[in-house]
Amino acid sequence: IDISDVPGGSVAALFNEEAGAVLQVPAEAVDGVLSQAAAAGLTLYELGSAQPGDAITVERGGDVLLRSTCSALQRAWAETSSRLQALRDNPDCAREEFETITADAPGLSASLTFAPDEDVAAPFIATGVRPRVAVLREQGVNGHVEMAAAFDRAGFSAVDVHMSELAAGSVSLADFKGLVACGGFSYGDVLGAGEGWAKSILFNPALRDAFATFFERRDTIALGVCNGCQMMSNLRELIPGAEYWPHFVRNRSEQFEARLSLVRIESSPSVFLQGMAGSHLPVVVAHGEGRAEFASGQRLAAAEASGCISLRFLDNALHVTERYPANPNGSPGGITGLCNEDGRVTIMMPHPERVFRTVQCSWAPDDWGEDGGWMRLFRNARRWLA
Repeated sequence: IDISDVPGGSVAALFNEEAGAVLQVPAEAVDGVLSQAAAAGLTLYELGSAQPGDAITVERGGDVLLRSTCSALQRAWAETSSRLQALRDNPDCAREEFETITADAPGLSASLTFAPDEDVAAPFIATGVRPRVAVLREQGVNGHVEMAAAFDRAGFSAVDVHMSELAAGSVSLADFKGLVACGGFSYGDVLGAGEGWAKSILFNPALRDAFATFFERRDTIALGVCNGCQMMSNLRELIPGAEYWPHFVRNRSEQFEARLSLVRIESSPSVFLQGMAGSHLPVVVAHGEGRAEFASGQRLAAAEASGCISLRFLDNALHVTERYPANPNGSPGGITGLCNEDGRVTIMMPHPERVFRTVQCSWAPDDWGEDGGWMRLFRNARRWLA
């Protein structure tokens, strides 16, 4: 960085309270950006150029004002926040996050075993048949619109269904091929997020029978995401082949986590994830109670042996991890998604419906088109119900 062209002395050039912005543009675009700024009455100054590596040098008139590295400056900037975080939250998580600031941090990546723009549901959409999927809502659920949009794009008829309608009998699960429990803050999280939602079913004989009958039908599928994942995990006694599922409890960080995290799709019977095993890609997480808690080490071993673990958190070096923040909740073995034994019911803490379009992603590979990698999950569901 060379601030020679910036008016004033070094202090005035580096530190001021004027509104401004720093733009980074390709070298071949500099002249065009400068001319457009001038035409708009804006004054821009060329500050420097990006160089390979971690080094940063600030000069003025040939004098070196600062020579450091990106990682050293970032650590200096973040240290105060990290110390406050250690007092407020889990201190181990604060330390682990601070330790991720290194010169060789690889950043996010994606590698798919399938083409994101391949529409495996297209032949079935062409028939004009649109299976009905119940997009379940309860007090505080807020992810239903994105979820309905994703299922609609995949060829379903997404129907907004509130739990009060099921309880009153004005809507019946018998009329649906699929159901999805969405994310949010059911009952304001005061009853343990999705646990209160599950109890409203388990302790209501009519609802309990309706959900049990739905899960036992061999022509149905179900998806539970985030709050809905926690809810559905507490219904495991009603779901054939789900007896090894964990509870989902408070994050190890002791805070609500909203991040773009990296996950690997495991080989499993999940009908939603067929043809996706071995892929890794970013996905949104937004939860306060996402840590998978197994009743015992034996139950965890049984879940591992079942072949039904569907998703795991990875660090940016592509290793399964329990370290924060790559694993935002501290689940053992990075576990963040499971299915039942026949694959018809899948639960996951991340939000695939929030990134089914590439434009929804804060980062995505340059070669992705309209459809993000997670659109395949919804199309798989439509194909299975063909």
